[in-house]
Amino acid sequence: MRVVQFTIPTMTGSSIHVQEDEMPHFYEHLHRHKEVQMTWILEGEGTLVTGTGMNPFKAGDYYIIGANQPHLFKSDQIYFLPESKKRIHTLNIFFDMEGFIASLLSLPEMFSVRNFINQVHNGLKAPDENVRVITDYMLKVKNTSAGYRISSFVELLQLMSGMKGWQTLTDTTSTEMISESEGLRMNDIYQYSLDNFKKRITLDEIAAIACMTPQSFCRYFKKHTGKTYTHFINELRINEACRHMLAAGQPRMSDLAYEAGYVNVVTFNRVFKSIKRCSPREFLSRYRENIQNRLPG
Repeated sequence: MRVVQFTIPTMTGSSIHVQEDEMPHFYEHLHRHKEVQMTWILEGEGTLVTGTGMNPFKAGDYYIIGANQPHLFKSDQIYFLPESKKRIHTLNIFFDMEGFIASLLSLPEMFSVRNFINQVHNGLKAPDENVRVITDYMLKVKNTSAGYRISSFVELLQLMSGMKGWQTLTDTTSTEMISESEGLRMNDIYQYSLDNFKKRITLDEIAAIACMTPQSFCRYFKKHTGKTYTHFINELRINEACRHMLAAGQPRMSDLAYEAGYVNVVTFNRVFKSIKRCSPREFLSRYRENIQNRLPG
């Protein structure tokens, strides 16, 4: 396996590509393409890998993936069970930065859009409170054609460029993150880790997956991700805990620790605070406060 270089299909006479996907699960290999990708997740949950970034995703999320940024929407394990009836559903817009958008961004009226587009190379997640209005415009792009589609797309760009609170998905630029030749190992490492992070993965075990000695693996992983493998696994576990926390309503800390792969609450609380810069209860309280603030009047 390697970082698969996709060629996004284009329709004759179309400058942007709109694609709606409904499948049992997301494409399961690390891949990239020259087009910027805008993705609205209508159904599905799992972990989004973007360069060195790891983020849980769920229905209702909206992401922008940078041009040539290696990425992977890894569906939760339940999606791969033979008896599973779960499916994923996404609406996507792809556009080439070297296409018509280059001339468009050169116009003085597009100053704010140009500044926004310059930020997408590391990937962005839209603030939850803005997803509804963004996706309304996205549907407008989908449901129009010819010049109307272009004008609707420009409206969408203008709208997003004026919004605050976008979350950057990774601190590492995609072109620096991983080469074609290194994609083989990184994809195998990511896949094995995403499938097994809830149990104890020994250094010998993951090094064998990468066909390296443990010492070489440690140096290799730190070089390509900027973090230790232990920190990487903790990020996956804490993301899993956050997802269960927000879904459960009133979760017990011991249950969250177990779901995330920790044997005791003390360790779970310590690691959670080191990753999220707050305790689990503070995280849940802030989330509920944000939800309450978004409720109408």
